[in-house]
Amino acid sequence: MPDWTALELDRRADGVAVLTMNRPAVFNAFDEVLIAELDDAFATLGADATVRAIVLAGAGKHFSAGADLQWMQRAAAASQEANRDDARRFSAMLARIAECPKPTLARVQGAALGGGVGLACACDLAVAADVATFSVSEARMGILPAVIGPHLVNAVGLREARRLALTASRIDAAEALRVGLVQRVVPGAELDAAVDALLADLLACGPQAQAEIKQLYARLAPGPVTPEVRELTAHTIARVRSTPEAREGFAAFLGKRKPNWNASE
Repeated sequence: MPDWTALELDRRADGVAVLTMNRPAVFNAFDEVLIAELDDAFATLGADATVRAIVLAGAGKHFSAGADLQWMQRAAAASQEANRDDARRFSAMLARIAECPKPTLARVQGAALGGGVGLACACDLAVAADVATFSVSEARMGILPAVIGPHLVNAVGLREARRLALTASRIDAAEALRVGLVQRVVPGAELDAAVDALLADLLACGPQAQAEIKQLYARLAPGPVTPEVRELTAHTIARVRSTPEAREGFAAFLGKRKPNWNASE
């Protein structure tokens, strides 16, 4: 087991890795330690061939209250150069989550505030309890959601991201679903079952295909489908169609059987 102090890891037999932020006394607010451990965890699990999907969760009543206030106070007293280094480490950690080759899923209960919203946005999918609340709260403290901004924009679009950041309004789970911050909302008692249902869908798909999807879609953006984009997509599918995973997928479909990556299901 990794030598983490702020994270717990549960490796399931089906290849799912559940990472739980374990600072419930401060509502899983993150500091230098948790940021470093999240970065290390997603790097380690992303490179592990036995891991099929990663769930990010928070211990206790809340998913994450964002930045730890003591960490922010230390940052406020530090030099601008030290602040830049701090912000770069936070940015690198979010990028590590967003660029992880494995599917990632945020399990959100209670509150997700500030950087906690950023964590949910950096994951591929987010499932929330119906009583969960969300706030891009930085402007209330006279700062701005800069590092999480690109991930927020990617999740909800520019206008909604701007509205959430400018107002710092706290929204409920139903509104989070409406704007695309989460993909599913269920009663709290059904949260784990909803997570497991999405994981079942993820595990039924080819792991290499999923890694290719994440890599390709990171290069796509809303807008005109240019000749360069058409060439990129054609080149990608031509290459992937000839892989062993694709051949197994076609054979399994035609043979009316489960593919080898899903044979135990």
